[in-house]
Amino acid sequence: MRTIIFRFTAPYLTALMVLFSIFVLLRGHNDPGGGFIGGLIAASAFAIYGIACGVAAVRRALGFHPMAIAAAGLFAAVCAGIFSVFAKSGFMTGLWIFPKFFGTEVALSTPMLFDIGVYLVVVGGISSIALALEERESD
Repeated sequence: MRTIIFRFTAPYLTALMVLFSIFVLLRGHNDPGGGFIGGLIAASAFAIYGIACGVAAVRRALGFHPMAIAAAGLFAAVCAGIFSVFAKSGFMTGLWIFPKFFGTEVALSTPMLFDIGVYLVVVGGISSIALALEERESD
C-alpha cells in the first residue's frame, strides 16, 4: 500500500498527529488526555509513516533508538516520584513551582513530568514493536 498519494501525504499526516499528541499530553491534567493517550497517537503517527516510507525513514525521524526513548521516559517518571521524597513528602506527591518565562508565570509540576515520562515510554515501546513488525514484514 505504498501509493504515491499515501507516500506524499504521510509526512504531513505524521507531523499533524505528533502535534496533536503533544496537545493531548499537555491538556491531560484538566481535561481527558494525558501521557498514555498522547503517546499512542504519536506512535500511531510513526507507524503510518513507517508503512508509507519504510523503517529507515522512521528511524531517521525519531533520531534515537525507540528503546532509548522509552528508557528516558522511564527515568523521567521515576524522577517525578523521587523529587517528592527529597522535598520530605510522600513518594509521588505532586509538587509545583511557578517560574517566570518572559514575564509570564508558568506552572511546572511533577505530575506533568510523570505524564511526559509515560508519553515517552509509550512512544518508544510501541514504536519499537511497530518497527520490528515492519522490518519482519519487509524481509
